[in-house]
Amino acid sequence: MSDLLDDVVAAAGLTVFGTASVPGSIDARSLAEPPPAGPPVPADLLPRIAELRTELRSRGLDHVVLCGTGPAVLAAAAIARTLGVDLTVLDATDPHQVRAALGDRLGRTVVVLASPETDSHRRAYQQAFEDAGHEDVGRRFVIVTSPGSPPATLAAETGAHLFLAEPTSSAFSAYGLVPAGLAGADVAALLDEAAPRPVAHVAAGFALTPPPPSAGLEAAEDPGVALGAAIAAGARAGRDKLALASDGTGLDGLADWIAHLAAARTTVVPVVLENPSAWGHEGPDVLSVTLGGAVGTGLMPGGGIVPDLAVNGPLGAQFAVWERAVAVAAGFLGTGRPLPVEDVVPGTDRPAFVDGAVEVYGDVSATTLIGAVDEFARGIGPGGHLAVTAFLDRTGDAAAAGVRDALGARVPRVVTFAWGRLPQANPAAGSFLQLTGAVTDDLPVPGREQTFGELQAAQAAGERRALLGLGRPVLRLHLTDRATGVEQLLAALGG
Repeated sequence: MSDLLDDVVAAAGLTVFGTASVPGSIDARSLAEPPPAGPPVPADLLPRIAELRTELRSRGLDHVVLCGTGPAVLAAAAIARTLGVDLTVLDATDPHQVRAALGDRLGRTVVVLASPETDSHRRAYQQAFEDAGHEDVGRRFVIVTSPGSPPATLAAETGAHLFLAEPTSSAFSAYGLVPAGLAGADVAALLDEAAPRPVAHVAAGFALTPPPPSAGLEAAEDPGVALGAAIAAGARAGRDKLALASDGTGLDGLADWIAHLAAARTTVVPVVLENPSAWGHEGPDVLSVTLGGAVGTGLMPGGGIVPDLAVNGPLGAQFAVWERAVAVAAGFLGTGRPLPVEDVVPGTDRPAFVDGAVEVYGDVSATTLIGAVDEFARGIGPGGHLAVTAFLDRTGDAAAAGVRDALGARVPRVVTFAWGRLPQANPAAGSFLQLTGAVTDDLPVPGREQTFGELQAAQAAGERRALLGLGRPVLRLHLTDRATGVEQLLAALGG
C-alpha cells in the first residue's frame, strides 16, 4: 500500500492514487489538448429546480419517480443514494417492477421522464393517475428533453413541466440534476464540489462548467487526465477489464454510473463489484479501482485488498474527474461501437432441454443446467469475459444478482452483470448469458397492443439477435418460475 500512497495526483478536492504505477503507463503529457470541459449548466437551472420542487411539495407531490435509461439517469440515482434522498428509478419494462412502482404512493407521485424510451412508462402512469381520479394529470409529469423533440411537443400539449437540454451523458446535465434536485438533493453543493466556487454565484447568474478546468495544471498533474491515461495504458497492456468498487465510505451507485459511461465511450469492459475483494477484483486482464468518499490515505478502511488505483473525493468531484478520465481514455483507445439492439417480436425457438424450473436455450450438448453453464464457460477464450444480463425484476428478483459472484467462483474469466440491456459498447470478446423469466402478472401498455411483458421479451430477443449477428456465443436461461429458478441456478453454481 505504501507504493500506492506515494503515487498521488490531486486537485480540486480530489485525489487519485496509483496512476503512474500502472505497467506501461502512457505519458499524459502526450495528450496535446486535454478534453474540453463539459457543457455549462444554465444559470437558471438550479433556481428553476428549487421553484418547481416548492410548487410540487405544496401540492403534496413529494415522491419522485425517474423513468429513463443511460448514464445521466444512473448519475441521478447515485446522487440520491449517496445523499440519502428518496428517488424511485424505473429503468426497465419488467411488468412486475412497473406494477410495483405504480402501486407505490401514487397520490404523492410526480414522474420525471428523462429519455425517449420512457413512453410506455408515461402511458402507464397517466392511466393510473386518471383511474385514481387525480386532476390536472399533465402537471404530474416533468419532461427533460431536447428542443423540438416529440417529448417537448407532448409537454406543450399536456401541460407537463418542461426542461430543455441537449442530449448528453454528463452527470451535470438537466437529465441528472432535475430528478435529483426535485427529490431533495442539494445539487448546488454537488456542483460546487465539481467546480469549487461560492454557491451564491449560482443564484447571481454565473454558469458552472464541469468538469473542473485544468487551467494552470500540466496534463500529468490533472487527476482526470492522469486517471484516463492510466486506464488507457492498462487496456493497451491487456488489462482491459476495469473493476470498480466502492471502498465502503458511502459513494453508493457511483460505480454503476462509471460503468455505463465507460462502456458507452471506450473499448474497456467495466465490471461493478459488490466490494473491493469480490470475485473479479484481480487477474492478468483486470485493472482494479476503488472509489472513496473523502480525500485521505484511508484507501481500504480496516485493511484488505489494495487496488491498482484509488480515487478519493466527494461525489461532485468524482463525477467531474471520471467524465474527464473517460474522455481521455477514449482519446487514447478509440471509442467502442454500441451494440445494435432493435426491438423485435420474440421468436418461437425451442429450448435445448428443461432442467427443473429452468429452460436452457443455446448451442449446447449438455443435458443439465450446470453442465450447460460449464460447457458454455469453457468456450470463453483468453482475454474474453462472461457478461450476464437479467431481464427480470430488479427488486422482486434481486437475488439473481448473486449469479455474478457465483459464476465468478466457477468461471476462470471476468464476469459482469447488468439488469436489462447490455451497457457494453464493445462485445467483440464477450460471451453472453441471458436470464429471462415467466411473467405471472402482465400489464398492458395503455394505447398500445403490446404488454410490458411482451415489450421486455422483445428487448431481450433483440439483444440476442444482435449478439448472434456479431457471431458472439449466447446462452439463455429462462426461469419458468422466477424464485425457484434463481434458487436452483444459485444452488447449481455453488455445487
